[in-house]
Amino acid sequence: MNWNIFKRKPKAERKKKSKTREWVDAIVFAVIAATIIRGLLFSAYAIPSGSMEGTQLVGDYLFVSKISYGPRIANTPLAIPFTEPKVFGIKTYLSFLQLPYWRLPGTSEVKKGDIVVFNKPDEADLEHSIPVDERTSLIKRCQATPGDTLTIVNTQVFINGKAAPNAPNQQTSYLVTTNGIPINPQIMTDFSMETISIKDSNTFEMIIPKEHLAELKSYSNIKSIITYIRSAKDPDPEVFPHDAKFKWNEDNFGPLIMPKRGWTIPLNDSTMTLYRRAIEVYENNKVAVNGKDFYINGKKADTYTFKMNYYWMMGDNRHNSLDCRFWGYVPEDHIVGKAMMTFFSTDSTKGLFSGKIRWNRIFKPIN
Repeated sequence: MNWNIFKRKPKAERKKKSKTREWVDAIVFAVIAATIIRGLLFSAYAIPSGSMEGTQLVGDYLFVSKISYGPRIANTPLAIPFTEPKVFGIKTYLSFLQLPYWRLPGTSEVKKGDIVVFNKPDEADLEHSIPVDERTSLIKRCQATPGDTLTIVNTQVFINGKAAPNAPNQQTSYLVTTNGIPINPQIMTDFSMETISIKDSNTFEMIIPKEHLAELKSYSNIKSIITYIRSAKDPDPEVFPHDAKFKWNEDNFGPLIMPKRGWTIPLNDSTMTLYRRAIEVYENNKVAVNGKDFYINGKKADTYTFKMNYYWMMGDNRHNSLDCRFWGYVPEDHIVGKAMMTFFSTDSTKGLFSGKIRWNRIFKPIN
Protein backbone atom coordinates (compact mmCIF):
# COMPACT_ATOMS: atom_id res chain seq x y z
CA MET A 1 0.00 0.00 0.00
CA ASN A 2 1.26 3.47 -0.87
CA TRP A 3 1.09 5.44 2.40
CA ASN A 4 2.46 8.55 0.70
CA ILE A 5 -1.03 9.58 -0.36
CA PHE A 6 -1.76 10.46 3.29
CA LYS A 7 1.27 12.71 3.64
CA ARG A 8 0.94 16.47 3.27
CA LYS A 9 2.70 17.92 0.29
CA PRO A 10 5.91 19.79 1.01
CA LYS A 11 5.34 23.46 1.67
CA ALA A 12 7.07 24.41 -1.54
CA GLU A 13 4.66 22.25 -3.58
CA ARG A 14 1.45 23.62 -2.02
CA LYS A 15 -0.58 25.93 -4.20
CA LYS A 16 -0.50 29.43 -2.77
CA LYS A 17 -3.88 31.08 -2.16
CA SER A 18 -4.63 34.22 -4.06
CA LYS A 19 -5.18 37.46 -2.17
CA THR A 20 -8.86 37.32 -3.11
CA ARG A 21 -9.19 33.76 -1.76
CA GLU A 22 -7.45 34.78 1.49
CA TRP A 23 -9.89 37.68 1.94
CA VAL A 24 -12.91 35.47 1.17
CA ASP A 25 -11.74 32.82 3.67
CA ALA A 26 -11.16 35.46 6.34
CA ILE A 27 -14.60 37.02 5.80
CA VAL A 28 -16.36 33.64 5.84
CA PHE A 29 -14.55 32.68 9.06
CA ALA A 30 -15.41 36.03 10.67
CA VAL A 31 -19.10 35.74 9.71
CA ILE A 32 -19.35 32.16 11.02
CA ALA A 33 -17.53 33.01 14.25
CA ALA A 34 -19.59 36.17 14.82
CA THR A 35 -22.84 34.29 14.09
CA ILE A 36 -21.97 31.62 16.66
CA ILE A 37 -20.97 34.21 19.26
CA ARG A 38 -24.04 36.39 18.65
CA GLY A 39 -26.43 33.47 18.39
CA LEU A 40 -25.21 31.30 21.24
CA LEU A 41 -23.12 33.39 23.63
CA PHE A 42 -24.08 37.07 23.79
CA SER A 43 -25.37 39.97 21.74
CA ALA A 44 -25.47 43.74 21.95
CA TYR A 45 -28.60 45.71 22.78
CA ALA A 46 -29.28 49.46 22.77
CA ILE A 47 -31.74 51.02 25.23
CA PRO A 48 -34.41 52.64 23.00
CA SER A 49 -36.80 54.19 25.55
CA GLY A 50 -37.01 55.53 29.09
CA SER A 51 -38.86 52.59 30.67
CA MET A 52 -35.76 51.58 32.66
CA GLU A 53 -34.57 55.13 33.44
CA GLY A 54 -32.86 55.37 36.77
CA THR A 55 -31.26 51.98 36.17
CA GLN A 56 -30.54 51.98 32.43
CA LEU A 57 -30.53 55.15 30.37
CA VAL A 58 -31.57 55.86 26.81
CA GLY A 59 -28.33 55.61 24.84
CA ASP A 60 -26.87 52.76 26.91
CA TYR A 61 -25.39 49.87 24.93
CA LEU A 62 -25.48 46.52 26.70
CA PHE A 63 -23.98 43.07 26.51
CA VAL A 64 -26.77 40.49 26.78
CA SER A 65 -25.80 36.99 27.89
CA LYS A 66 -27.65 34.25 26.03
CA ILE A 67 -25.91 31.43 27.86
CA SER A 68 -27.35 32.59 31.19
CA TYR A 69 -30.81 31.22 30.40
CA GLY A 70 -29.72 28.96 27.56
CA PRO A 71 -29.26 30.02 23.92
CA ARG A 72 -32.53 29.97 22.01
CA ILE A 73 -32.28 28.32 18.61
CA ALA A 74 -33.57 30.66 15.90
CA ASN A 75 -37.14 30.12 14.72
CA THR A 76 -36.27 31.68 11.37
CA PRO A 77 -32.93 30.22 10.18
CA LEU A 78 -33.23 31.92 6.78
CA ALA A 79 -32.30 35.46 7.77
CA ILE A 80 -29.60 37.99 6.98
CA PRO A 81 -27.23 37.95 9.98
CA PHE A 82 -26.49 41.07 12.06
CA THR A 83 -29.52 42.99 10.79
CA GLU A 84 -32.78 44.17 12.29
CA PRO A 85 -35.97 42.26 11.30
CA LYS A 86 -36.76 45.10 8.90
CA VAL A 87 -34.41 47.44 7.06
CA PHE A 88 -36.05 50.33 5.19
CA GLY A 89 -39.36 48.51 5.61
CA ILE A 90 -38.08 45.33 3.95
CA LYS A 91 -37.97 42.05 5.89
CA THR A 92 -34.48 40.62 6.38
CA TYR A 93 -35.80 37.10 7.00
CA LEU A 94 -37.90 34.48 5.23
CA SER A 95 -40.80 33.21 7.33
CA PHE A 96 -41.93 30.22 5.22
CA LEU A 97 -39.45 28.03 7.13
CA GLN A 98 -39.91 28.22 10.90
CA LEU A 99 -38.41 25.84 13.41
CA PRO A 100 -40.18 24.88 16.67
CA TYR A 101 -39.09 26.45 19.94
CA TRP A 102 -35.96 24.87 21.36
CA ARG A 103 -33.44 26.17 23.88
CA LEU A 104 -30.04 24.79 24.86
CA PRO A 105 -29.26 24.38 28.59
CA GLY A 106 -28.22 27.58 30.38
CA THR A 107 -26.18 28.39 33.44
CA SER A 108 -29.24 29.52 35.44
CA GLU A 109 -32.98 30.15 35.39
CA VAL A 110 -34.63 33.56 35.11
CA LYS A 111 -34.69 34.96 38.65
CA LYS A 112 -36.75 37.68 40.26
CA GLY A 113 -34.77 40.90 40.03
CA ASP A 114 -32.93 39.96 36.82
CA ILE A 115 -32.90 42.54 34.03
CA VAL A 116 -34.06 40.57 31.01
CA VAL A 117 -34.17 41.16 27.26
CA PHE A 118 -37.16 39.50 25.60
CA ASN A 119 -39.37 39.72 22.53
CA LYS A 120 -42.52 41.82 22.71
CA PRO A 121 -45.48 39.52 23.50
CA ASP A 122 -48.22 41.62 21.94
CA GLU A 123 -46.61 41.12 18.53
CA ALA A 124 -47.70 37.47 18.77
CA ASP A 125 -51.14 38.42 17.44
CA LEU A 126 -52.01 37.12 13.97
CA GLU A 127 -52.38 40.66 12.66
CA HIS A 128 -48.60 41.06 12.97
CA SER A 129 -47.57 37.63 11.60
CA ILE A 130 -44.06 37.99 13.03
CA PRO A 131 -42.02 34.93 14.09
CA VAL A 132 -41.05 34.96 17.79
CA ASP A 133 -37.33 35.67 17.28
CA GLU A 134 -38.06 38.53 14.86
CA ARG A 135 -40.35 40.45 17.22
CA THR A 136 -39.27 43.72 18.82
CA SER A 137 -36.75 43.29 21.63
CA LEU A 138 -37.57 44.90 24.99
CA ILE A 139 -35.75 45.15 28.32
CA LYS A 140 -37.42 45.10 31.76
CA ARG A 141 -36.86 43.72 35.25
CA CYS A 142 -38.36 40.33 36.14
CA GLN A 143 -40.78 40.66 39.05
CA ALA A 144 -42.40 37.21 39.13
CA THR A 145 -41.45 33.74 37.94
CA PRO A 146 -43.59 30.67 37.12
CA GLY A 147 -45.98 29.74 39.93
CA ASP A 148 -45.65 33.08 41.73
CA THR A 149 -48.70 35.11 42.75
CA LEU A 150 -48.19 38.78 41.90
CA THR A 151 -50.08 41.68 43.44
CA ILE A 152 -49.45 45.42 43.18
CA VAL A 153 -50.77 47.63 45.98
CA ASN A 154 -50.26 51.39 45.64
CA THR A 155 -47.24 50.80 43.33
CA GLN A 156 -45.58 48.28 45.70
CA VAL A 157 -45.13 44.83 44.16
CA PHE A 158 -45.93 41.84 46.36
CA ILE A 159 -44.85 38.31 45.44
CA ASN A 160 -46.61 35.47 47.24
CA GLY A 161 -47.79 37.97 49.85
CA LYS A 162 -44.37 39.50 50.58
CA ALA A 163 -43.19 42.94 49.47
CA ALA A 164 -40.66 42.60 46.64
CA PRO A 165 -37.40 44.58 46.85
CA ASN A 166 -37.54 47.79 44.85
CA ALA A 167 -34.76 48.61 42.41
CA PRO A 168 -32.22 51.00 44.02
CA ASN A 169 -32.85 53.68 41.37
CA GLN A 170 -36.49 52.91 40.65
CA GLN A 171 -38.44 55.94 39.46
CA THR A 172 -42.07 56.94 39.64
CA SER A 173 -44.06 60.10 38.97
CA TYR A 174 -45.07 63.02 41.19
CA LEU A 175 -47.77 65.65 41.12
CA VAL A 176 -45.94 68.98 41.00
CA THR A 177 -47.95 72.11 41.79
CA THR A 178 -46.44 75.53 40.98
CA ASN A 179 -47.53 79.05 41.89
CA GLY A 180 -48.09 79.83 38.22
CA ILE A 181 -44.45 80.45 37.35
CA PRO A 182 -43.28 77.66 35.02
CA ILE A 183 -40.28 75.47 35.79
CA ASN A 184 -37.12 76.55 33.97
CA PRO A 185 -36.62 74.24 30.93
CA GLN A 186 -32.90 74.02 31.75
CA ILE A 187 -33.76 72.55 35.16
CA MET A 188 -35.96 69.98 33.41
CA THR A 189 -32.96 68.97 31.30
CA ASP A 190 -30.37 69.07 34.10
CA PHE A 191 -32.58 67.02 36.44
CA SER A 192 -33.65 64.55 33.70
CA MET A 193 -37.29 65.39 34.45
CA GLU A 194 -40.17 64.55 32.14
CA THR A 195 -43.77 65.75 32.07
CA ILE A 196 -46.21 62.85 31.75
CA SER A 197 -49.49 64.77 31.83
CA ILE A 198 -50.96 68.16 32.67
CA LYS A 199 -53.68 68.04 35.35
CA ASP A 200 -54.47 71.77 35.30
CA SER A 201 -52.68 75.03 34.54
CA ASN A 202 -50.48 74.76 37.64
CA THR A 203 -50.36 70.98 38.33
CA PHE A 204 -48.27 68.51 36.36
CA GLU A 205 -47.52 64.80 36.61
CA MET A 206 -43.75 64.49 36.27
CA ILE A 207 -41.06 61.85 36.38
CA ILE A 208 -38.39 63.12 38.80
CA PRO A 209 -35.26 61.20 39.84
CA LYS A 210 -35.17 60.85 43.63
CA GLU A 211 -31.81 62.57 43.99
CA HIS A 212 -33.29 65.84 42.68
CA LEU A 213 -36.51 65.92 44.71
CA ALA A 214 -35.19 67.87 47.68
CA GLU A 215 -33.59 70.59 45.53
CA LEU A 216 -36.67 70.95 43.36
CA LYS A 217 -38.89 71.36 46.44
CA SER A 218 -36.69 74.25 47.60
CA TYR A 219 -37.48 76.41 44.56
CA SER A 220 -39.78 79.36 45.28
CA ASN A 221 -42.23 78.60 42.46
CA ILE A 222 -42.88 75.03 43.71
CA LYS A 223 -45.87 74.86 46.06
CA SER A 224 -45.94 71.07 46.55
CA ILE A 225 -44.61 67.76 45.26
CA ILE A 226 -46.48 64.57 46.17
CA THR A 227 -46.08 61.00 44.94
CA TYR A 228 -48.67 60.16 42.32
CA ILE A 229 -50.53 56.88 42.89
CA ARG A 230 -53.60 55.90 40.91
CA SER A 231 -56.49 54.93 43.18
CA ALA A 232 -57.57 51.29 43.34
CA LYS A 233 -61.09 52.60 42.67
CA ASP A 234 -60.00 53.93 39.28
CA PRO A 235 -59.75 50.90 36.91
CA ASP A 236 -57.92 51.23 33.61
CA PRO A 237 -59.32 49.32 30.59
CA GLU A 238 -55.85 49.51 28.96
CA VAL A 239 -54.46 47.31 31.75
CA PHE A 240 -54.39 43.51 31.40
CA PRO A 241 -56.67 41.55 31.13
CA HIS A 242 -58.74 44.39 29.61
CA ASP A 243 -61.97 43.18 31.18
CA ALA A 244 -64.39 45.14 33.37
CA LYS A 245 -64.62 42.24 35.86
CA PHE A 246 -61.02 42.90 36.89
CA LYS A 247 -60.87 46.47 38.15
CA TRP A 248 -57.09 46.86 37.96
CA ASN A 249 -54.74 49.65 37.00
CA GLU A 250 -50.95 50.10 36.76
CA ASP A 251 -50.60 50.94 40.49
CA ASN A 252 -53.13 48.47 41.92
CA PHE A 253 -53.18 45.10 40.20
CA GLY A 254 -53.90 41.44 40.86
CA PRO A 255 -53.60 38.98 42.42
CA LEU A 256 -52.49 37.03 39.34
CA ILE A 257 -50.73 33.63 39.32
CA MET A 258 -47.95 33.17 36.77
CA PRO A 259 -48.60 30.07 34.64
CA LYS A 260 -46.10 27.27 35.12
CA ARG A 261 -45.30 24.33 32.85
CA GLY A 262 -47.44 21.39 34.01
CA TRP A 263 -49.88 23.58 36.00
CA THR A 264 -53.50 22.55 35.40
CA ILE A 265 -56.32 25.07 35.76
CA PRO A 266 -60.09 24.61 35.65
CA LEU A 267 -61.73 26.35 32.69
CA ASN A 268 -64.33 28.93 33.67
CA ASP A 269 -65.14 32.54 32.86
CA SER A 270 -62.45 33.96 35.17
CA THR A 271 -59.59 31.65 34.17
CA MET A 272 -60.41 32.08 30.50
CA THR A 273 -60.29 35.85 30.90
CA LEU A 274 -56.88 35.67 32.59
CA TYR A 275 -55.27 32.84 30.65
CA ARG A 276 -56.97 32.50 27.28
CA ARG A 277 -54.22 34.47 25.58
CA ALA A 278 -51.59 32.04 26.85
CA ILE A 279 -53.66 29.01 25.84
CA GLU A 280 -54.67 30.30 22.43
CA VAL A 281 -51.91 32.64 21.24
CA TYR A 282 -48.70 31.54 22.96
CA GLU A 283 -49.41 27.79 23.10
CA ASN A 284 -51.10 27.65 19.69
CA ASN A 285 -54.46 26.10 20.55
CA LYS A 286 -57.82 26.76 18.94
CA VAL A 287 -60.21 27.90 21.67
CA ALA A 288 -63.98 28.08 21.34
CA VAL A 289 -66.76 28.87 23.82
CA ASN A 290 -70.32 27.61 23.51
CA GLY A 291 -72.47 28.79 26.38
CA LYS A 292 -70.76 27.46 29.50
CA ASP A 293 -68.76 24.88 27.59
CA PHE A 294 -65.13 25.33 26.50
CA TYR A 295 -63.46 23.60 23.59
CA ILE A 296 -59.72 23.21 23.02
CA ASN A 297 -58.82 22.17 19.47
CA GLY A 298 -62.38 21.01 18.85
CA LYS A 299 -62.67 18.89 21.99
CA LYS A 300 -64.73 19.80 25.04
CA ALA A 301 -62.42 20.54 27.98
CA ASP A 302 -62.91 21.25 31.67
CA THR A 303 -59.23 21.88 32.43
CA TYR A 304 -56.05 23.00 30.69
CA THR A 305 -52.40 22.14 31.45
CA PHE A 306 -49.78 24.72 30.48
CA LYS A 307 -46.90 23.71 28.20
CA MET A 308 -44.60 26.67 29.00
CA ASN A 309 -43.38 28.81 31.86
CA TYR A 310 -44.38 32.49 32.08
CA TYR A 311 -42.75 35.57 33.64
CA TRP A 312 -43.78 39.05 34.73
CA MET A 313 -41.60 41.95 33.51
CA MET A 314 -41.87 45.60 34.55
CA GLY A 315 -39.82 48.72 33.88
CA ASP A 316 -38.00 50.44 36.75
CA ASN A 317 -39.47 53.76 35.57
CA ARG A 318 -42.91 52.66 36.71
CA HIS A 319 -45.11 55.41 35.30
CA ASN A 320 -43.32 55.57 31.97
CA SER A 321 -43.15 51.89 31.07
CA LEU A 322 -45.28 49.81 28.71
CA ASP A 323 -44.89 46.36 30.24
CA CYS A 324 -46.69 43.25 31.52
CA ARG A 325 -49.27 45.40 33.28
CA PHE A 326 -50.61 46.26 29.84
CA TRP A 327 -50.04 43.15 27.70
CA GLY A 328 -49.74 40.36 30.26
CA TYR A 329 -47.10 37.78 31.12
CA VAL A 330 -44.08 36.86 28.98
CA PRO A 331 -43.83 33.24 27.72
CA GLU A 332 -40.50 31.46 28.04
CA ASP A 333 -39.98 31.19 24.28
CA HIS A 334 -39.81 35.01 24.14
CA ILE A 335 -36.86 35.22 26.55
CA VAL A 336 -33.64 36.32 24.80
CA GLY A 337 -31.07 36.72 27.58
CA LYS A 338 -29.81 38.46 30.70
CA ALA A 339 -28.43 42.00 30.57
CA MET A 340 -24.93 41.85 32.06
CA MET A 341 -22.95 45.01 31.36
CA THR A 342 -23.22 48.51 29.90
CA PHE A 343 -20.25 48.66 27.53
CA PHE A 344 -20.92 52.13 26.09
CA SER A 345 -23.31 55.04 26.64
CA THR A 346 -24.12 58.29 24.89
CA ASP A 347 -26.38 61.24 25.71
CA SER A 348 -28.11 62.51 22.56
CA THR A 349 -28.95 65.85 24.22
CA LYS A 350 -25.29 66.81 24.55
CA GLY A 351 -22.48 67.61 22.16
CA LEU A 352 -19.37 65.54 21.52
CA PHE A 353 -17.22 67.78 23.72
CA SER A 354 -19.86 68.59 26.34
CA GLY A 355 -20.65 65.23 27.88
CA LYS A 356 -22.10 63.22 24.99
CA ILE A 357 -20.17 60.13 26.05
CA ARG A 358 -21.10 58.98 29.56
CA TRP A 359 -17.67 57.76 30.61
CA ASN A 360 -18.87 56.71 34.07
CA ARG A 361 -21.17 54.10 32.52
CA ILE A 362 -18.65 52.36 30.26
CA PHE A 363 -18.15 48.72 31.31
CA LYS A 364 -20.56 49.21 34.21
CA PRO A 365 -22.12 45.96 35.58
CA ILE A 366 -25.92 45.81 35.49
CA ASN A 367 -28.00 45.03 38.57
